[in-house]
Amino acid sequence: MAEFLTGYAWPTILIVLEILAIIVPLLVGVAYLTYAERRVLGAIHLRIGPNVVGPWGLLQPLADGLKLATKEPIIPSGSSKVIFLMAPMLTFLLALVAWAVIPFNKGWVLANVNVGVLYLFAISSLGVYGIIMAGWASNSKYAFLGGLRSAAQMVSYEVSIGLVIITVLLCVGSMNLSDIVEAQRKVWFCLPLLPMFVVFFISALAETNRPPFDLPEGESELVGGFNVEYSSMPFALFFLGEYANMILMSGMTSILFLGGWLPPADIAPLNWIPGVVWFALKIAFVLFLFLWVRGTLPRYRYDQLMRLGWKIFLPFSLIWVILTAGFLVAFDLLPNA
Repeated sequence: MAEFLTGYAWPTILIVLEILAIIVPLLVGVAYLTYAERRVLGAIHLRIGPNVVGPWGLLQPLADGLKLATKEPIIPSGSSKVIFLMAPMLTFLLALVAWAVIPFNKGWVLANVNVGVLYLFAISSLGVYGIIMAGWASNSKYAFLGGLRSAAQMVSYEVSIGLVIITVLLCVGSMNLSDIVEAQRKVWFCLPLLPMFVVFFISALAETNRPPFDLPEGESELVGGFNVEYSSMPFALFFLGEYANMILMSGMTSILFLGGWLPPADIAPLNWIPGVVWFALKIAFVLFLFLWVRGTLPRYRYDQLMRLGWKIFLPFSLIWVILTAGFLVAFDLLPNA
C-alpha cells in the first residue's frame, strides 16, 4: 500500500491540487468580476450599483449564484436535448482547460509545453462550437441567428489574433509562454509593438463577444441571441464561460505584451512585489479596460464589424508582420529559435 501511494497516488494528488489551485481562484475571480463590472458601470452611469447584499454588496455574486442554482432548468420541447445541454458544458470546460499552459510566475505553470501559444490558439478556436451547438439545438430562429453571427465573428477576428501572435513569435523565437515573458525583461512588447497591442485587445473584445461587439447576444434584435432559450445552471455555465474567457484573454494580453509576471524594468523598489501579484494586477488592468469599453461605446452594426475585421485589421496586421520580419532581418535581430 505504501509503495502504491509513493509510486502513483501522490503524483496524482499533487496534480489534482495544482489544478484546484488554478480553478478555485479562477471561479472566485469570475464571480467577483461580475460584481466589479456592475460597480464600474454604476460609476460610469453615475449610479450606485449593487450595495445591499453584504457589506458594500460583496455578497451579491453569491446571491446571484444561489438564485440561478435553485431555478428550474427549462428544456424546450422541440430542442435536441443532448446537444442543448452539452453546449454550455463545452463552453465552460474550454474556458478552464486553456489555463493549463498559462504561467503565473517563473516556474508556476501546470504544463510548461513548448507549443503553449499553439495550444491556446487551438482552444480559443474551439470555443465557437459551444455557441453554434446552442444556437442550433435550441430550435429557435433567434438563437440560430445568434449562433451564426458568433461563428462568423469569431472566425473573422481569430485571423487578426493569429497574425498578432506571429509578430510576437518573430521577436521571441519560441512558442513557450514562459520564454515570451522572459524576452520582455528589458522592454514590454506593448511599446515596440503598440499597434499590434491595440489590434489584439480589440480582437479580444470581438473574440469574447463583449461590447461593442456583442452582436451574437444582441438584445435589441435577437432577444439574447444564442442563449435565449437557456435558464438556471445551463445559462449560468454560459455566463461563467464568457467571463472566464475574458480573464483568459486578459492573461494572454499580459503575457504577450505586458511582461507577464515581470515588474517594470529598472524600478528597483518594485522588485520585492511577487511576480504572481504583478500578473494579477495586469490582468485586472486589462479587465478594467473591458468594462470601461462596455460603459462608453455603442454596439457596432454587423457590416461595420465585418468591415473592421477583414478590411482593416487583416491587411494592417499582415503588413505589420512583414515590416517586423524585415526589421529583424535587416538589423540581424532574429532570435535563435
